Amino acid sequence: MNRRSFLRAGVSAGSFWILRGGSLGGPTAPSNQLNIAMIGVWGRALAHYDSLNSENIVALCDINENHLAEAAKKYPRAKTYVDWRKCLEQKDLDAIICCTADHTHAHIANWAMHRGLHVYMEKPLANSVEEARVVRATYLKNRDRLATQVGTQRHAHPNFNRLREMIHDGVIGELRAAWAWGNRQIRRQGYLPAQGEPPPWLHWDLWLGPSPYHPYNPGYFSGGPGANCLQWNMYWDFGSGQVGDMGSHTMDIVWNVIDGTHPVSAEATGEPFNPEVTPVELTATFELPKNDWRPAITVQWCQGGHMPKTPKDWVDLNKIGHGAMFKGTQGIVVADFTSRMVIPVGDRADLTYYRPRPPEKLLPEPGHFQREWIDACKGDKRTSCNFDYAGLMIEMMLLGLVAYRVGRKINYDGETGVVTNIPEANALLRRTYRDGWPLQP
Repeated sequence: MNRRSFLRAGVSAGSFWILRGGSLGGPTAPSNQLNIAMIGVWGRALAHYDSLNSENIVALCDINENHLAEAAKKYPRAKTYVDWRKCLEQKDLDAIICCTADHTHAHIANWAMHRGLHVYMEKPLANSVEEARVVRATYLKNRDRLATQVGTQRHAHPNFNRLREMIHDGVIGELRAAWAWGNRQIRRQGYLPAQGEPPPWLHWDLWLGPSPYHPYNPGYFSGGPGANCLQWNMYWDFGSGQVGDMGSHTMDIVWNVIDGTHPVSAEATGEPFNPEVTPVELTATFELPKNDWRPAITVQWCQGGHMPKTPKDWVDLNKIGHGAMFKGTQGIVVADFTSRMVIPVGDRADLTYYRPRPPEKLLPEPGHFQREWIDACKGDKRTSCNFDYAGLMIEMMLLGLVAYRVGRKINYDGETGVVTNIPEANALLRRTYRDGWPLQP
C-alpha cells in the first residue's frame, strides 16, 4: 500500500494520526501535502496562490521568464520550466493547476491525466468539439482516481444551488427552455501583423504551442494580469471568443440546473463570418433531449448585444450584463451569478403548488472552489465542475460556433461526435496542430 492509498484508507478528513516516524499527521501535514505544478504562473494563476499555502509547490512553468522569476521568489524550492511538456515529466508530481492560454488547455489537461495527475484547468476546457470529447473521455476512464475541476469559480455562489432546487421543485412548473447571455463586445480586425522580435525572456514559439504559426506582436501581451486573455482569445487559433470566455461562466448557471447531455442539433446566427476573428454578435440555439425529470428543451446562448426576448415589458434584461433565464409552464426565473427573481405567469401561477425545501434538504455548498478540488484530490475525487460536467457544456457551446460557420442548422450524434446532415461541418469539429504538438501524448 503506497502513501496516498494509506491516506485514503478510511481515515476521516478531520482526524489526526501518528506516522511511522512518530510525528503528528493530518490533512495539512507534510505527509499529506499535494506536490503541485503551476503551469502558467501569472494572470489567473495569481488568484490561486493563497489557496495553495497548505500544499507543496514543486514546479513552476511559464513562457515568460520574468513572471517565472517572480513566482520563484514565492516558491524558491520549486523547479522551473518554460515548456509544459518538460514540466509534466517531473517525477514527483501529484497534480497541476493550469493557467495558460486557451489554445493549450486541452493538450495540457489530456497529457497530465495520461500521466496520472489531478488537474485544475482554467476555463475554457477546450477550443474545439474534438478537444472537449477527447479530454472528457480521458477523464471518464480515470474518474475514480483523478480529481478534475474547470475554473468556473462563480459556481461556488449559493445562488447556483438555490436555482437548481427551485426549478427542480417546480417553482415555474415544467421546464421548457433556458437562455444564457453576455454583453461583452471586443472587436478585432484580424491577427496582429509582425512587429519586432520577441524579447529574450519570452518564448514566443512555446506560447504558440499547438496552434498554427503567427508572427510575434507585443499586442498579444499588452493586457493586465486579470484580463490579458482579452488580447488574444477573440482569434480562432488562440481562443473561442466569448463562447469560451464568459460563456463558460454564464452558461454554467443553466448547465447546473438542466442536467444537460449532448445536444441533438445546433444552429446559430451572427455577424458576417471572419476567418481570423470569432464573432462578437452571436445567437446559438441548441435542442437537448429529455431526461428523467424534464422534457426536451431548447437552450440558447446570446452574446455581443444579441438578447433573448424579455419576459415582460417592465423587465430589462439588458441591465444584467451576464445572466440566465428559465421558462416553464407556470412562470419564469431570471438570474445572474448571485441572485434570482421568480415571475409567475398566468392566473393559475399563484405559487400555491410550490413548496420550498426545508433547510435540512438544501444542497450542500461546495465552499471554497479551489479548496474543493484540493480536498477531492486527497479524498473522494468529487468536484462541482469536473471534466465530465464541464466537458459536455463546452462541447455544446463550441458546436454552436460550428453551426455559425456553416450557416445552417446541424444535426448532431453525440454518441459518435458526428454531424449527420452536413458532412463538411465535421472538419470544423477539430483544430489543426503544428508538428510536435499532438493532442494525445
